[in-house]
Amino acid sequence: MIETPYYLIDKSKLIRNMEKIAHVREKSGAKALLALKCFATWSVFDLMRDYMDGTTSSSLFEVRLGREKFGKETHAYSVAYGDNEIDEVVLHADKIIFNSISQLERYAERAAGIARGLRLNPQVSSSSFDLADPARPFSRLGEWDVAKVERVMDRINGFMIHNNCENKNFDLFDCLLAQIEERFGSLLERADWVSLGGGIHFTGDDYPVDTFSARLRAFSDRYDVQVYLEPGEASITKSTTLEVTVLDTLYNGKNLAIVDSSIEAHMLDLLIYRETAKVSPNEGPHSYMICGKSCLAGDVFGEFRFADALKVGDRISFQDAAGYTMVKKNWFNGVKMPAIAIKELDGSVRTVREFTYADFEKSLS
Repeated sequence: MIETPYYLIDKSKLIRNMEKIAHVREKSGAKALLALKCFATWSVFDLMRDYMDGTTSSSLFEVRLGREKFGKETHAYSVAYGDNEIDEVVLHADKIIFNSISQLERYAERAAGIARGLRLNPQVSSSSFDLADPARPFSRLGEWDVAKVERVMDRINGFMIHNNCENKNFDLFDCLLAQIEERFGSLLERADWVSLGGGIHFTGDDYPVDTFSARLRAFSDRYDVQVYLEPGEASITKSTTLEVTVLDTLYNGKNLAIVDSSIEAHMLDLLIYRETAKVSPNEGPHSYMICGKSCLAGDVFGEFRFADALKVGDRISFQDAAGYTMVKKNWFNGVKMPAIAIKELDGSVRTVREFTYADFEKSLS
């Protein structure tokens, strides 16, 4: 058995998402780019590459990783580029998307050899959490003034609009897209391509993918643009677990179990967004609060039910552990980083990355 903790990516589950993405691509004509900010574990790019059109990034390192490890079409975006990185970004990208008109004006000539785009902010979104809401008051994410954008249309040929956040509701997506069309229609008519970003959970259970595809096709036909999607979570949902082991049990008004992992270090978004991890099945007569091993008092994965009383050495699998985990893992408390393992289509499991004290030491100075 592989020593815990480790992330286990199951290719048979990953491919289910890939097949849904391929279906949407075929029916809608849209292209799909993997959002590396969510998932960048390049050891499974060999599988994903056959179902997607390329990658989209949020930094120099991500765009370079996309070019070198995934290939195909590579989009570069950043909230702000620096003088010291813009040339290398352009070197690795097929398209570059600027967050603001001022950034576009500063670097347009240095990016003259590739397609240039601009991020638009429609000032509406599906997010119910202010921290993740690109349309929040005083947002720095994209341009919203149509008149200002019209004055730079000679320097760009496309747009990126990202205002869906974990949106599982097609009707809400449709409504938001209609608002984009109403607000930015005059700009869209002059574009060659439009990225609708990520955050659209179209690979989820019971999502109306054919209706979604038809809506994308209608949008593309109306404005004569190539549509792009940037699935992150939609690409990898339900494909990965975080495997952990119980180190200790105790009782303090509730049954507690401490595992060899940390929510702050290994599943940080759950802590940020005040969510709990997922365990399946979550049923049985024995209830436990599963706690991480860091010194943070609130390092708690959640409360779950089990068929049997937990004991030292028992293993627990946290479900749906691919998105924003491996890209955000950290060395808080020096807790060992989870290894990364892959379950192949034939059922065999191989470890593709392990982290040691040497990695911890080298991350510091």
